[in-house]
Amino acid sequence: MPADTQPRNSKQGGRRTRAAIAAQTREAILNAACDVIAETGFENIRMRMVAERAGVSTAALHYHFDTRDQLFAAALHYSFGSTGADVYEARGDDDTATARLVRIINASLPMTVSLRREWALWQELWCRAGRDRESRTLAVDLYKAHTGWIEETLDDGIASGEFQPCDTAAHAQLINALCDGFGVQLMIGTPAVTLDSARAAIWALATEPLGVTTSFPEDRRR
Repeated sequence: MPADTQPRNSKQGGRRTRAAIAAQTREAILNAACDVIAETGFENIRMRMVAERAGVSTAALHYHFDTRDQLFAAALHYSFGSTGADVYEARGDDDTATARLVRIINASLPMTVSLRREWALWQELWCRAGRDRESRTLAVDLYKAHTGWIEETLDDGIASGEFQPCDTAAHAQLINALCDGFGVQLMIGTPAVTLDSARAAIWALATEPLGVTTSFPEDRRR
C-alpha cells in the first residue's frame, strides 16, 4: 500500500463518520420536532424545547435549522416521507393496486399513534397555510405528491385490469378529499363517525367507479 494512501482513507472514513453522526442528529431533531409540534402546536414551540426532546444542544439544532419555519417545513417533509415510503410504493410483483388503495386509505386516517401525530402536523400546516405564503406552497406541494401517489395507484390498477377506466386525476382528488374530511372528524372525536364507518364510506365511493365490488378487506384493517 502506498505510504500516502492510509492517511487519505482515514480522513475519508472520518468524513463518513461525521456525516453519519450529522444525519443521525438531524433525524433525532426532526422526530422530536414532530412530537413537540403535534403536542404543543407550532406557534407555542421554542427551538430549545425541540433540542431538549431530541437530546441535543441548541447549538446542534441551529447547525441544522436556522429558524422555526425551516424546522417546521423539514418536519412535515420528514413525517410525510416516512409514511409514503412504507405505504404507497408497490411491494413486489405479488402486490396489487387494490391492496395499495387499502393501504392508502388506512394511512390517510388517524388510526394509529404515529398517524395521529402526522394528522396533528397537517392541521398545523392548514392553519398556517391560510395566512403564510411559504406554508401554503408547502401544503400544495405535499398535496400534489399525495394525490400523485393515489393517481399512480389508480393508473396501475387500470393497466392491470383490476380497475375500470376512469379520470384518475379527478378520482385521486376525490379520494384525497374524502380521507381529509373523515380524518378531521376522527381527530376531533365526532360521535357519529368511527374508523370503521369512515373507511367503509371512503371505500364505497372510491371503488364504485373502479368496478370493485368487494367491501373493505377485514384482514387489512389493523
